[in-house]
Amino acid sequence: MKTRSRNPLRFLLASTALALSFLFIQFAQSASWVTNGPMNVARSGHTATLLPNGKVLVAGGSGTNGYTTNSAELFDPGTGTWTVTGSLAASRNGHTATLLPNGKVLVAGGSSGIVYLSSAELYDPATGTWTLTGTLTSARRAHTATLLPSGQVLVAAGIGSGNSVLSSAELYHPATGTWTTTNSLNVARYAHTATLLPNGKVLIAAGRGNNGVTNSAELYDAAFGTWATTGMAVSKREGHTATLLPNGKVLVAGGQVDNTNLSTTNAETYDPLTESWTTTGSLNAARRNQTTTLLPNGQVIVTGGVGPTGGTSISSTEIYNPLTGIWSTNISLTTARYSHTATLLATGKLLIAGGYTASPNPISSTEVYEYANGIWANTGAMNTNKESFRVTLLPNGKVLVTGGVRFGASLSSVELFDSSSGTWTVGSIMSTARVAHTATLLPNGKVLVAGGSPSSISYLKSAVLYDPTNATWTNIAEMSTTRSGHTATLLRNGKVLISGGGGTSSDRVSSSELYDPATGSWTKTGSMNFERAGHTATLLSNGEVLVVGGTIGGYSSSAELYDATAGTWTPTGSMITARRFYTTTLLPNGKVLVAAGDTGVAISSAELYDPASKKWTNTGSMNIARKFHTATLLPNGTVLVAGGNANNPPYILSSVELYNPSTGSWTTNTPLNVARQQGGAALLLDGHILVAGGFGSSSPQPISSAELYDVGLGFTNSWQPQIASFTSPLDLGNGLVITGSQFRGISEGSSGNGQSSSTDYPLVQLRSIESGQTMFLLATNWSTNSFASVPVWNFPPGYALVTVFVNGIPSTSSIVNIGVPVPLPATLTSPTKSTNGSFQFVFTNNVGTLFGVLATTNLSLPQTNWTPLGGVAEISPGQFQFTDPQATNQPQRFYRLRSP
Repeated sequence: MKTRSRNPLRFLLASTALALSFLFIQFAQSASWVTNGPMNVARSGHTATLLPNGKVLVAGGSGTNGYTTNSAELFDPGTGTWTVTGSLAASRNGHTATLLPNGKVLVAGGSSGIVYLSSAELYDPATGTWTLTGTLTSARRAHTATLLPSGQVLVAAGIGSGNSVLSSAELYHPATGTWTTTNSLNVARYAHTATLLPNGKVLIAAGRGNNGVTNSAELYDAAFGTWATTGMAVSKREGHTATLLPNGKVLVAGGQVDNTNLSTTNAETYDPLTESWTTTGSLNAARRNQTTTLLPNGQVIVTGGVGPTGGTSISSTEIYNPLTGIWSTNISLTTARYSHTATLLATGKLLIAGGYTASPNPISSTEVYEYANGIWANTGAMNTNKESFRVTLLPNGKVLVTGGVRFGASLSSVELFDSSSGTWTVGSIMSTARVAHTATLLPNGKVLVAGGSPSSISYLKSAVLYDPTNATWTNIAEMSTTRSGHTATLLRNGKVLISGGGGTSSDRVSSSELYDPATGSWTKTGSMNFERAGHTATLLSNGEVLVVGGTIGGYSSSAELYDATAGTWTPTGSMITARRFYTTTLLPNGKVLVAAGDTGVAISSAELYDPASKKWTNTGSMNIARKFHTATLLPNGTVLVAGGNANNPPYILSSVELYNPSTGSWTTNTPLNVARQQGGAALLLDGHILVAGGFGSSSPQPISSAELYDVGLGFTNSWQPQIASFTSPLDLGNGLVITGSQFRGISEGSSGNGQSSSTDYPLVQLRSIESGQTMFLLATNWSTNSFASVPVWNFPPGYALVTVFVNGIPSTSSIVNIGVPVPLPATLTSPTKSTNGSFQFVFTNNVGTLFGVLATTNLSLPQTNWTPLGGVAEISPGQFQFTDPQATNQPQRFYRLRSP
């Protein structure tokens, strides 16, 4: 989660190079539709379901020439791409899909060609497979499915065999996988909507019945299994949408009126307290077969649909304000469409997929509604003007600032930021002033500060520990080498890798060493292939450490990987552009973003490292060339770059840009209130980004000001899910259990018809404070006040943020301690030798443990002479596998496991 930025190794830019003016740009709060990768299959009449892992499952629908499909695919918001997943057992459209409390997706009914289906099946996100479950008592399509507070699913009405309009209803029981009938509706109907009300009842509204389009409405009481008529809607309609508002009322909008082929602009609201309907503001464009979605800010967005007459699709969108009852025209979709799906993602963005632009063939295009501009607000200033300090989020939620420089002098001062009060307090000073040092949050909750420069001509090998519980510093054993401008990386075994930096014997060193918090000792490990300082180090999702760039007698493009299991460094693909004073950020998709920096002048280019291919590729360039900026991964998966130093006046920047990994593009965002470079940034528990200090353009000199960035979702705090308790420490291999409130949100997210994509359920994200790796957890059970995950694995130990997202609204995060795995004696399964001569063995051990393999042909040799073969893959929680392809020409080889 830390910003990996490279500040100057010693000190700073000459003040003569700075200008005093500011760059003023007017920004409007706005949003945009961003085209993402198309689906693999064009479809309409499909379903879209937000999964607990943050991906979206699209299943079934009508494909080209009206043929139904059994294909299914997954949308990854981190990449903006679609991948094929397991196929349904039956081709179907007009079906429903419901996320169950056990994390699986129930797909029910629909039609395959002219055959109406009674079958139902379950999708398991953990395996990507479908299995049949109990059969509906009645075949049906164009019905609705509503997840009740009890965890049962109510399926209501629809069209049955022989095109009969149904009044029947039934319940699915996830515990037994069976269906039972419940009482029938008072009015048979299809193309209606179903909305779960705050009181637990289900409102069925309008639709088409045996006598044409109806305005009747009725309520299902799950406690008694009964239906009761309620107030008649003002307008008869079908193909409309219904959205539960934060005030508890239901907004019904658009649709086809009466028995005509005309779309309507009519909209009305249902009040459950009075069981009455009231006309509200009319849509600006008549539409039916559109989607409506409640946004995190409490407003409703309507997208696309069929226009006033015929089958003409429209691209317009509108926003409904419940406070005024007025619809306002919004930016249009990039592609006109109807009978599409709309899915509110965990991050509050909205995914639009498929549908028709014109009959008979559906489209595969997709687009995402993005919030463009956030908001900056000033907060309390630090007690000392400073720059080039280190920022660390502590387990208590406060932010620790250590060292730095002021007017050319290194600082020993320490400050703490409390986000609850927006104030800074002076902390216990370090025993030694330092800049260009490292600060690492250890799994024991202490902060390791190592090395740095006490002046422009000297370097440190001293290290100290900060204990947040009593706010004290303790001197510990020194490193073996003086270092400044080095890197520190918390490894998956809980040790800290220190690499490179400036030393006393030369300007740079290649050596590396490990700090073990368990023993408080330092040990040497393999040296890098290059001497370097001012580089960056990123712990990858596979446990390797990527070191990039820095100064190696100039600007460097080189990169290398550290294997903790072997203690060795291996060159990997070089960056496309040599650079320094850049930032590196680990993205949710596992790639590493290197942004901007300096090649003699500030640059705007950015590139991505892919650990799978070990290659670099260019990505979109920033709008402004910069160096000495900050880069922070936001909860929504975008990267916020703020400030820095440019080539032209005003030199010191207030400009801000957002990088979208799914499109590889940068967009200009709301500027900082104060221009700054070489400041610090941290993600806070409440989701705000703190940017503080740095070198300002007023004077110019170091500054103490600080400000907070809000991504601009605009939700009310009372709508947030709340975390009350959670599993901590959490050992890898165990599930995370959270309790709290409002884990089922303020709204179903959208209507209960074929375009429904309810997201009123918890998605839980882990985010490593040190590495920035993020992971959404699959669920085994969730309810309105609890969440239980599958076993957590393949995640770095140490402290992590845990955040609950419901209806696109994040909770205030809590901090969980992920335990460091302890190796046990391995339990070996039967070794096998493959036909091509490679040797493979499998064993079990504690989840997350790191293992390396040594080999020799001579058992009498000491272990130091054995050959390291590399790491062992954890193929599933606690299951490890190693394959030695070099065994082909070895008549006899011995192996030894070791845990570094």
